[in-house]
Amino acid sequence: MKPAPFAYAKARSLEHAIALLDGMSEAKILAGGQSLVPTLNMRLSAPPLLVDINGLHELGRVVRRNGQIELGALVRHASAEQNSELARLAPLLAQAIPHIAHPAIRNRGTIGGSIALADPAAELPACLLALDGEVEISGRSGTRTVAAENFFRGLFETALAAGDVLTAIRVPIARPGDRFGFAELARRHGDYALVGLAAAARAQGDGSHAIRLAYFGVGATPIRARNAETALADGNIEAAAAALARDLDPQPDVHASTATKRHLAGVLLRRVSKQLSAPA
Repeated sequence: MKPAPFAYAKARSLEHAIALLDGMSEAKILAGGQSLVPTLNMRLSAPPLLVDINGLHELGRVVRRNGQIELGALVRHASAEQNSELARLAPLLAQAIPHIAHPAIRNRGTIGGSIALADPAAELPACLLALDGEVEISGRSGTRTVAAENFFRGLFETALAAGDVLTAIRVPIARPGDRFGFAELARRHGDYALVGLAAAARAQGDGSHAIRLAYFGVGATPIRARNAETALADGNIEAAAAALARDLDPQPDVHASTATKRHLAGVLLRRVSKQLSAPA
């Protein structure tokens, strides 16, 4: 199929992009287009206007500032995957990115596009939640910052309003003693995960504290498994796995039942807990 007719405009600046979007509530932003273009071609989406932001090179930078690492919205997955400084400063992102789809998609797909789409089975939204990251948004009223835990609001629903442009994400720079873990289970590598888990913690003696377990593929948004976090901080992996029954209520789909997804969530918890306890 071919997309429905639409107007196209190439933004000359961030301010120009916001002006183009003003009053066009159904307009879409074109960045990598790896999710948008298929929905256009299948006519699942029929925006009156596409605003192309690929010329906004300032949104394609990775920088350090104020104890955080900032990734501009137009940073390509492949670029982030190959960035040795990012691997050192944000190891969880480096662990997760190779699991995103396939190389051809990572070559065009963008960090900002993945976060803005907020697919509940995607890796990066869960990583952002696990890292207690934040999202920078620009719009008619200026620029604001939204914490990850407040950004994802429902199925493909975020804190982005009509006319907003997601400009960057920021995560804390990893410190000595920080531990990270990532694992997912998919039918084939590159497919969306049946269940996935992104995790962060700080070493404390022989154990860990400040544990953050962010599951994906088990709800409408990435989900913190808070009861499991508490049990895992006490060093009881089996109690943590049992606590997932209170944390997660995954809906069945064509690939797996609720019981299967809960079982897989426990499998991943045991795998990731070993990563969190491994020496740096």
